[in-house]
Amino acid sequence: MVALSMADGYARLTSKPQCVIVHVDVGTQGLGAAVHNASCGRAPVLIFAGLSPYTCNGEYRGSRTEYIHWIQDVPDQKQIVSQYCRYTGEFKGGRNVKQIVGRALQFAKSAPAGPAYLVGAREVMEEEIEPYELEQAHWGAVGSAALTQEVVQEISEALVGAKEPLLITGYCGRNHNAVAQLVELADTVKGLRVLDTGGSDMCFPRNHRASLGLRYGVHDRITTADVILVVDCDVPWIPTQCKPQPGTRVFHIDSDPLKQQMPVFYIPAEARYKVDACTAFSQLHAYISQTKPLTEKLSTYQSRWDALEKEHSESISIFRSLAARPPSDDSSYNISYLVSRIRALVPSDTIFAIEAVTLTAFVHDQLAPSLPGTWLNCGGGGLGWSTGAALGIKLACGPNRFVCQIVGDGTFLFSVPGSACWIAQKYNLPVLTIVLNNKGWNAPRRSLLLVHPEGEGSKVSNEELNIAFEPGPDYAGIAKAASGGWMWAGKAGTVGELEEGLREAVERIKGGTGAVLEAILDKPPKGAEGGGKAVLVG
Repeated sequence: MVALSMADGYARLTSKPQCVIVHVDVGTQGLGAAVHNASCGRAPVLIFAGLSPYTCNGEYRGSRTEYIHWIQDVPDQKQIVSQYCRYTGEFKGGRNVKQIVGRALQFAKSAPAGPAYLVGAREVMEEEIEPYELEQAHWGAVGSAALTQEVVQEISEALVGAKEPLLITGYCGRNHNAVAQLVELADTVKGLRVLDTGGSDMCFPRNHRASLGLRYGVHDRITTADVILVVDCDVPWIPTQCKPQPGTRVFHIDSDPLKQQMPVFYIPAEARYKVDACTAFSQLHAYISQTKPLTEKLSTYQSRWDALEKEHSESISIFRSLAARPPSDDSSYNISYLVSRIRALVPSDTIFAIEAVTLTAFVHDQLAPSLPGTWLNCGGGGLGWSTGAALGIKLACGPNRFVCQIVGDGTFLFSVPGSACWIAQKYNLPVLTIVLNNKGWNAPRRSLLLVHPEGEGSKVSNEELNIAFEPGPDYAGIAKAASGGWMWAGKAGTVGELEEGLREAVERIKGGTGAVLEAILDKPPKGAEGGGKAVLVG
């Protein structure tokens, strides 16, 4: 779990595939939910696992020599992970190992990127072959595709002609160049709003007036838009909670518009295109800027542009009010205040690895990420991604870049902190980890309330639902023990403790050691859900 999450984090930040080696079927199963996360999060990773030797009597070098070789021999090891992988294959001889690796990496790197899984028995690994080389340039990823000119014209005219155009995205920021191209498009089509519903990457700067921030499939603007452009997004809206009005024109641009690994997926798009988002953004704003009838129409939209600035400023003011400082140093604090202090104390180019589950929208509202590559969220549903991922991110960005992980309490436990924190000190990877202690699993309760808001479960406590963490473990203590005392460990339940602890933790990271701070949260103020159902659904 930790190794693949590290490879995942490194690959997401750099777009360079990383490799993980595990031991036969049991090591493959040990990858756990990390395979799901890499698949859903479009992380290019290569996994190699051995197979039990297929001979018993010494017929080949590498034949079985241990008791466990019989126990770990399974009918089809690849089937453990194949449904999550872009490619699975087996080395059946030593003379084409490089070709098989090259093919696997082509699948892993080509959009939509994801895991590739290879296996090989010991007899194959022991085979003697003549050295040979491959031309690596012949094994690259599939090149990106573009919209046809007719489609560029159609979407451009629809966006410019719309009264309330909306662009919904989720992954396009993985390509950092796509962020600038999307900004160009938003600057060109005055009145276009941009909503991030995936949260896996920083796709659009939160400080831009067109930004609606991060919400999971629910936002009022979805219900009022008359033209929606969905780009690299898995869940643009959740129909039972929020959906476009009848007659809304929807266009879908994606590296995987059919969502081929989802048995059930559809949105009412009149057209869908399998193309590269960065290329499409460039095509659209270039066409609009060079087409006189469209530029003339846009010249009359200054009032819409001004309205976006007013709307954006008002939303930021609301989020700032949620982060108001409690009355005294002895007061408890909420998630908004906590994250506002993190944002204030860490460097402006800090890279955040976020796995805050039901608190994710609150975290995004306060961090307001605006630099490409500075916000990475899991993208999948396998809890426990961020501790390993943050280490991979730190390994990728080097000693001079500050990395901060913000993780839920239960999720931190899922991340195998004993292994992860030992790895952090072993390879000198100082990361600031903030554990959000909200005293239990809030996601199950919120899921329950979305289906049965007045049901029996809504009337009982978290303790009665068996989703409470009281008494809770010593989260920071676990990290310190696992790292052999290398990590600084702190706990903060009041405003004063938080300020002191955060400042100390930041200095420890800057000094080259890891730090974990357990932040004991107060409940958010009533009515301050940061988007209503959006947070519940998240």
